[in-house]
This record gives sequence, C-alpha cells and structure tokens, in this order.
Amino acid sequence: MDPDALPTTDIDVDELSPDELKARIDAGEDVTILDARMESDFSEWHIEGENVDIANVPYFEFLEDEVPEDVLDRVPEGDPLVVLCAKGGASEFVAGKLAEDGRDVVHLEEGMNGWARIYERVEVSRYDGPGKLYQYQRPSSGCLAYMLVSVGEAAVIDPLREFTDRYLADAADLDADLRYAIDTHIHADHISGVRNLADEGVTGVIPANAVPRGVTYADEMETAGDGDVLEVGAAEIETVYTPGHTSGMTSYLVGDSLLATGDGLFTESVARPDLEEGDEGAPDAAKQLYDTLQTKVLTQDDDVLIGGAHFSDAATPADDGTYTAPIGELVETMDALTMDEDDFVDLVLSDMPPRPANYVDIIETNLGQQDASDEEAFELELGPNNCAASQDALTSD
Repeated sequence: MDPDALPTTDIDVDELSPDELKARIDAGEDVTILDARMESDFSEWHIEGENVDIANVPYFEFLEDEVPEDVLDRVPEGDPLVVLCAKGGASEFVAGKLAEDGRDVVHLEEGMNGWARIYERVEVSRYDGPGKLYQYQRPSSGCLAYMLVSVGEAAVIDPLREFTDRYLADAADLDADLRYAIDTHIHADHISGVRNLADEGVTGVIPANAVPRGVTYADEMETAGDGDVLEVGAAEIETVYTPGHTSGMTSYLVGDSLLATGDGLFTESVARPDLEEGDEGAPDAAKQLYDTLQTKVLTQDDDVLIGGAHFSDAATPADDGTYTAPIGELVETMDALTMDEDDFVDLVLSDMPPRPANYVDIIETNLGQQDASDEEAFELELGPNNCAASQDALTSD
C-alpha cells in the first residue's frame, strides 16, 4: 500500500515541527521516536543523538483494524512518543492507531523530508579576520557551508541548491550584497547551489582544477586556481589547491583565519579517497591526500581554524556550536596527521563507509552532465554524507 494513501483514524494527533524536535534534542531533553519507514530506509538514515531513543516499526504493521499485541510491544513509550515517516502521511496514520491504544503521541510534520529542510546559521566566534563568518549546518546530512560578510559584501562557500533563497535572504538581512558563490570541489553528496545563485546575479566560482573532470558550465563561471584571491569587502579569500579527496579539491583561506577545506579534512576525520576513481584509484589518491595535508594544510599557522564541508555523528562541536577546530589542536588529537605516508594510506583505506547514496547521479548533476528538477535534486541528496575516511572519529581526547 502507498503510505500516502493510508486510511484515516478517528483521533486527531498533534503535529511536531522539525524545528521543535531539533530544539528539544539540542536542549538535552529525552526524546523517544518511532520511525515508521521501511527497515532499509531506516538502516540507511535516521535521527540520532545521545538523548534520542529510537525504534523502527514499519507503517504496514499497523494496518489491521486492531494492531497486534506483538507489534505494540515493540513500540516504546514516550513523553510524548514522536512518530515519523518519510513525508508525514504514514506517521499521522500510525500515530492515530497508537492514540487509539491510549498512547501519548505526536507525529513529525513532513517527516524526514521536513527534517532535511532544517538549516541553521551559527557564527564562528573564533574567526578573527575582517568581517564576520558564519557556518551553515544541515543536521540531516551533516552538510556545512560558510558565509563571510564584510563591509556590505558577502560570499558563500559550498552552498546547497535547496537553500538558494536562504543565502540571498541572509545576506540581505546582514546588510550585504552576496557577491560570490564558491565551490570547493565537485560534490558527491549534495547538489551544489553555485549555478542557481549565479542565475540570481551572484558570481559563481569553481576550482580551476575541477574543470577537467568534465564541468559543462565552466565558461559561465569564474575559476579559482592555487594562490588566486577573491576580495569580499575588507576581507580576502585565498585559493589553496588541496587535491586528494578529488583531483580538483580546493580549499579557501578566509581572512587568514579559517581554512574551508571542503571534504579534504574534517574536525573528526580525514577525507575518503575513492569517490572519483573508485577503489582502483584510491591508493594513489590517498598518497596525494597525505602530501596535501603535510604541505598545504598543516603548514598553516596552528591557530588557523579548519572548517570542513561536513560533520558526522562522531564529531563534537566547539564551544560556539560550530564544527571548527584550530590546526594545532587537530595535530595533537588526530594521529592520522602525524603518521608516515604508508601508515596513513593503510588507515584511510581500511574502514571506508558505504559510498553516499545516489553519488553518481549527484556528481553528474554537479558537473552539468544531467539535469534534475528541484524536487529530484532534493530527493537525490537525502541521507548521510559519508565523505570521511571513517565512520568513527579519528581524534582522541
């Protein structure tokens, strides 16, 4: 049965917005969730947190007039229990059936699709360059982006297509004109917003070294090569070529204070090297990544912040709520940054997670080799990012 065409129940169930659920989790409240999606969808991607207790019972197990006792026994109690599905229809039905059984329940408005539309902007308080720097966080996928604002101008690094209007509105609210939209590389886990922002009059910037992968729209963009500088108000963004995760991977040094490393280095791990050339090309890419980290990243000042394009469930935010950390701190806590090359390569090849969902279609869309409607683009990028070399943190306390 189509979960969007389920029968109705006689009890109205209150909705909980995704933002309200996120606020409860962030506040440290105990949250109990029943995920009514199919087991395969749940296994691939679900809400997690130290204070989140979650169970998976698919919606179709609630279709009988009276829900079997063995099904009800698998449903946890909650205060209230939050029932969710993909889009909100099946969860409303399941929550209604549980309410008929006397359970205290609410259902999540728009389901996991609504969760995927949460996008938060947090100021990077330790940034000490000109202007102000903000980090955008998408908790559903761990995607991160950055907006620099200085003297009436703004630039966004690694924007997502889904939030094109958000960047424009935020820049306006911060009394700035959005001048640049910049990509660090050809992303494999989300649809880039650079071209959409360019359509709105923003100057799109892509790495010069990414063009040979087959970018079809390079003539419509500015390209940034190693050492190039973009001026944003009183601040400068310097281009630093950092291959390894991909052949075109490029970082940007913002105001001499934060290195936006894309998927080259995260606060909890280093990049995986297999998303461009596959398993066969991964060892050479891992060696290239090692050289990049040693000669281009770790040679920056110890107090320069690292800000990646993603964070995982294993990451711990800084005191300001951002996923950033000084280079000196990462060198002290991440053994991968002080290993010799052979040990580094062995490490990054040993525990790579599954490749991001739909990554081939996402890459081809970001290259401009295939088209996707807004709805198709949103569906393509649902799920975890999986761009790090390990599912676990490589850092120690």
